[in-house]
Amino acid sequence: MKRRSLFPALASAALPLPDLKLFDTAPETYWKRLRQEQFLLPDWRAYMNNGSLGVAPKPVVAAVEEYLERGAGMIGSEYPRWGYELMEDHRRVAAQFLGCAMENLAITHNATEAMSFVAQGLDLASGDEVLMTDQEHTGGKGAWLLREARHGIRVRTVPIPLPPNDSAQLVDRVISAIGPRTRVLSFSGILTTTGLIMPVREICLAARAKGVITVVDGAHMHGQIPFRIDELECDFLAGSPHKWLFAPPGCGLLYIRDAMLDRLWPTVTTEAWTSRNLKAARFMQVGTNSRAVLEGMVAGIRFAEAIGPDRIYRRIHDLARRARQHAAAIPELEMMTPVDDRLYGGLVAFRMPRPLFERFSKKASAEKMWIYGSDLMRIATHIHTRPEDVDRFFTLLRESRAA
Repeated sequence: MKRRSLFPALASAALPLPDLKLFDTAPETYWKRLRQEQFLLPDWRAYMNNGSLGVAPKPVVAAVEEYLERGAGMIGSEYPRWGYELMEDHRRVAAQFLGCAMENLAITHNATEAMSFVAQGLDLASGDEVLMTDQEHTGGKGAWLLREARHGIRVRTVPIPLPPNDSAQLVDRVISAIGPRTRVLSFSGILTTTGLIMPVREICLAARAKGVITVVDGAHMHGQIPFRIDELECDFLAGSPHKWLFAPPGCGLLYIRDAMLDRLWPTVTTEAWTSRNLKAARFMQVGTNSRAVLEGMVAGIRFAEAIGPDRIYRRIHDLARRARQHAAAIPELEMMTPVDDRLYGGLVAFRMPRPLFERFSKKASAEKMWIYGSDLMRIATHIHTRPEDVDRFFTLLRESRAA
């Protein structure tokens, strides 16, 4: 069957990745070619908001489109859906990349849904306490606030120093806030507001020693920094591969530690919700959904593997350090990102006076630069970000100071 692409640019989707020998000899040329050949981003677009929604490369878009066409033609022997099926091949690919057993990983639609599954599925009584940081994303805290309003649990927040002195200060701040009624500690592995990397393993181990369940909002973790879930010691972790792992919107992940599989109630159910032998897959029996999105998720992981995750992490981080150095040199900006570059990955944040932001945002919009923030500005770089995009961001900001 001849495929007619919705995007003429997808005719080049099958182009091979640039040879890694080019990366060794001319890395900037390698990254520029990668953007030109593997992404649909036009040259005029500087996309600085990867922390909200990532950019799917051409192979991912092609995988989604091809599967939609196969499904519409019923060419394969399987239903072109998920929500009843176990999707073991897809989960195995994701689990191998993330560092956990496939049986402990469920597919969701996004991290918000995964966080809600945990918040609504745990047995908590009136007066039980859920402890969170004061920097949580609304998708990470909304379900706990619903439980508070509906069932009388107590939600309490602990303030996080921005920027912190070091990781030890973060562990002490969070763990010392645990009280006698604390049953759950829910926190982000990387703060959505500032990009701060939290010491997840140390916090989870200390919380478990106090008998507290840990729930990690990991939406910003996979694809931005190297880690293995099975080394974090968390009880639950929610993920959003559409941010940093090249997946299309509409797919998420939920990790459940073995000891928690039978303690969590499903809250969206079909016939198989009682089948505990399914382990984490019991929490993805949610009815008919598009499998094409999951084909895109797998294609995104394969894309990252082909480039090399460590190579991606270094590139993301180098660009973020470049952004932080620029920002630290502007007196009006209050840095939220620590000096210690072990505490951030590809997200850099700073505060600016509101009038300066208003002038800057107009300039950025006029130059087709996609930014995110207000007086608290967040820059999120990825491999499609060019060094000149970062430099131009701060040129516009300095021009806005003088306006």
